[in-house]
Amino acid sequence: MVSVVLDLMGGDHAPHSTIKGVALALRELPEVKLYLVGPRSILEKAPQAERVKLIESGDEVVTMEDQPHEALKKKRRASLFVGLDLLAKGEAQAFVSAGNSGAVVAGSIFILGRLKGVRRPAIATMLPTLKHPMVLIDAGANVDSKPYDLYQFGLMASLFLEKIWQREKPKIALLSIGEEQGKGNQLVKKAHQLFQKSKLNYVGNVEGRDLYLGEVDIVVCDGFIGNICLKLSEGLAETIMTMLKEEVKKSFRSVLGMYLAKPALVSFKKKTDWREYGGAPLLGVRGNVIISHGKSDAVAIKNAIHQAYKFAKINLWETLESAISEYAVEEEASEL
Repeated sequence: MVSVVLDLMGGDHAPHSTIKGVALALRELPEVKLYLVGPRSILEKAPQAERVKLIESGDEVVTMEDQPHEALKKKRRASLFVGLDLLAKGEAQAFVSAGNSGAVVAGSIFILGRLKGVRRPAIATMLPTLKHPMVLIDAGANVDSKPYDLYQFGLMASLFLEKIWQREKPKIALLSIGEEQGKGNQLVKKAHQLFQKSKLNYVGNVEGRDLYLGEVDIVVCDGFIGNICLKLSEGLAETIMTMLKEEVKKSFRSVLGMYLAKPALVSFKKKTDWREYGGAPLLGVRGNVIISHGKSDAVAIKNAIHQAYKFAKINLWETLESAISEYAVEEEASEL
């Protein structure tokens, strides 16, 4: 039995979405025990089952507007931090929250600690491509990064794909303004030098327009750029579907065409739907932490619990920590 902690108060639609997600997960994952964390008034509405344990937190809630470190100081009894405490104490094997991602990152670093040798944890998000899903890292944990951080992001993502997705020697690329060597800002150029010295399967730069071709398995960037890419991708997919629906309404022929194309459109929507991935692992901390989208509904929460279960079964963080030292490259200057 795998124990997963769920922050009931995390997300724009919580606790309604998280509670419904619990019901879905319990039906689909018989090997999962759920620790549900929230205020007493919310726990009274949660499912009562043999594989559910209710953990009471304080009434304070970490909102999306809260500054992460301020929340850690002033809202220490919030469900988000109480849940991470359970993970740190070994009472559960994974943690899921759709709450303030900055607070999840800060709380994970403070409560769980970093992996040995890792300077900054990073969010590894799966994105669809024409060939197979790829990893975008960092997707928002670090607004500012240094070259060595980007190298470690690529390393952790590579190990993640090998261990979870069984993808041998995944191809790694740096997100830049051109494919040619030497293109990019100083951050990208110096990170490029580190990757070249490493044992990783580094293939150079990739441009934004080529992200979804599927030619590489991992795209590395700092969290500021990564989060913009992620939100842009989500918005574009939703806009395309909306535009198609609006165009279809203009004629009967279009309606008929849409009906005939429905299986393909359903497949397209599923491939581009972020809810299908459930959440993104926070790589680099001493625990299996899954950060879900703030807009997560019940399906997204259920899928995030699926992810947590998968990572906990192989104890992803310990696997990463034992392998990271093998791939270390020398930091030649303090600015790295």
